[in-house]
Amino acid sequence: MSILITGASGTIGSLVLQRLAREGVELKALVRTPGKAPLPAGVTEVVGDMGSAKAMRAALSSVRTLFLLNAVAPDEVTQALMTLNLAREAGIERIVYLSVIHADLYTDVPHFTGKHTVERMTESLGLPMTILRPAYFMQNDRQVRSVIEGHGVYPMPIGTAGVGMIDVRDIADVAAAELLERHHAASPLPGRTIDLVGPEILTGPVAAAVWSDELKRQVQYGGNDLDGFEQQLAAYGPDWLAYDMRLMMARIQTIGMHGRVGSVELLEQMLGRPLRTYREAVRDMLQQM
Repeated sequence: MSILITGASGTIGSLVLQRLAREGVELKALVRTPGKAPLPAGVTEVVGDMGSAKAMRAALSSVRTLFLLNAVAPDEVTQALMTLNLAREAGIERIVYLSVIHADLYTDVPHFTGKHTVERMTESLGLPMTILRPAYFMQNDRQVRSVIEGHGVYPMPIGTAGVGMIDVRDIADVAAAELLERHHAASPLPGRTIDLVGPEILTGPVAAAVWSDELKRQVQYGGNDLDGFEQQLAAYGPDWLAYDMRLMMARIQTIGMHGRVGSVELLEQMLGRPLRTYREAVRDMLQQM
């Protein structure tokens, strides 16, 4: 019996695959396009779309444990609910779901409320799973590195309410640990929800200061302009996604992203090491071409 990783060619899914491939477990990777990304040795590629019941039935056969990660999309809720229902039909009782922090608070943000809908479905049906709720990914800032270096401005309008940014590598390590624990358990484990946050609270000015230190020149925070943020995103992608991200940033500016008390300590106990800092992530970004 295998572990199925959905979103296997994406940032988090590919890292989870790499971690699990070192553990000698049977792995299946769900991808939409054959050969899109190289897979670790021994991993079985399964081609399918999470919007297809037929494809997901096939993908879930002979699966003991499921890592459910689906990208932000107009039909994200449909994909997730259908996959979980099919998993239940297949008798899969070991599931780790990648949600988002404050899914229950960011009620006007489509992809947050979508993930909270999925969480409520699992609760009402009593599906035993781990719900991982990550905060803002540190590596999101890779997208604006050229702006930071070229113009001396940190442009992400995260405000000053504070964000517990987390490194995607730490997310993958926690997800892999949870999957292995559930996969190897003699019987299904009780459900639990874990906030995934980094070891420090960052604001726009603090993030800019880190970049200043690492670049050895002044970087200013670009401010809280959501109109400009939405327009920039819409120039490179669908406008519905740009608006979704604008609503998310508005909430970040208002209430921030803070893990529950004890979250950092819990994560570091699970990993057996300190969580990565934003400065470490910035240094890694700057070393990459």
